[in-house]
Amino acid sequence: MRAVLVVNPKATATTPAGRDVLAYALASQVKLDVVETDYRGHALAAAAQAVADGADLVVAHGGDGTVNEVVNGLLATGPSSATPMLGVVPGGSANVFARALGLPRHPVEATHVLLRALHEGRRRRVGLGRVDADSRGTGQRWFTFSAGMGWDADVVADVDRKRGKRASPALYARVAVARYARPKHTRPTLTVTIPGEEPIEDLRLAFVSNTDPWTYLGARAIHLNPGCSFDTGLGLFALRTLRLPTVLRHFRQALSAKAETRGKHLVRRDDVTSITVSSPEPVRLQCDGDLIGELTRVEFTSVPGALEVAV
Repeated sequence: MRAVLVVNPKATATTPAGRDVLAYALASQVKLDVVETDYRGHALAAAAQAVADGADLVVAHGGDGTVNEVVNGLLATGPSSATPMLGVVPGGSANVFARALGLPRHPVEATHVLLRALHEGRRRRVGLGRVDADSRGTGQRWFTFSAGMGWDADVVADVDRKRGKRASPALYARVAVARYARPKHTRPTLTVTIPGEEPIEDLRLAFVSNTDPWTYLGARAIHLNPGCSFDTGLGLFALRTLRLPTVLRHFRQALSAKAETRGKHLVRRDDVTSITVSSPEPVRLQCDGDLIGELTRVEFTSVPGALEVAV
């Protein structure tokens, strides 16, 4: 088996020693090349090159941003029988995709799971989300666990501007509260269209989930669409208002896996094939916690069984 290990050395929980242990362990089972990323988009380019070179496996060692880039590189020309299998060894602060797959958070433990999966031939097909942006966007983009337009994307943009600080759940929480308390522009007005339904207008934010939990606040899982998984379609969680009572109500519900997510200002759907979000003015879009750009129309599509993952 030919494999490529893509490592983000700047990720929160990656270390040179951990990288060396992982590389040594993998090299005992596969013919291995190692790529260390040093610029935004490097992991995507490395994964795309691995496809072109006929690799069988690409392992992403880093945070969710690294995993997202690797996935987009693997699927740059769409899913096919020639697409290499994906392996994940978490090295970030949240590691949502890895945790949703049931992988350990500790890189050494996750490496052990990956090696055992390779030895025993264990693999799983997972569905992914695909973003198709308007002409002012960046074309097609894949996401593994979530995407959003509005408040959450604004938070991602603010965190991006604080690159000198260590990314952490606490930083995201502080930025989210600050962005909510002091919005820098008028809240966007969004319209959501779902196949077979009338357009839903005058929304203030829209989250699209590909699995559950949607994200984590440290050790606490945040559940917006508990009916979502890698084996179903997409989930929509949208709010008509961002007034404090509404936000607090749904935040409390999201922190409880058993609470029913409901409310008069909530629009929620589970297991849908596609969701289109539009706005009269450009609105920020994020995918898996990475800022994509400002867009006026985005279509989110569920692609079942898009990628094979070693678990």
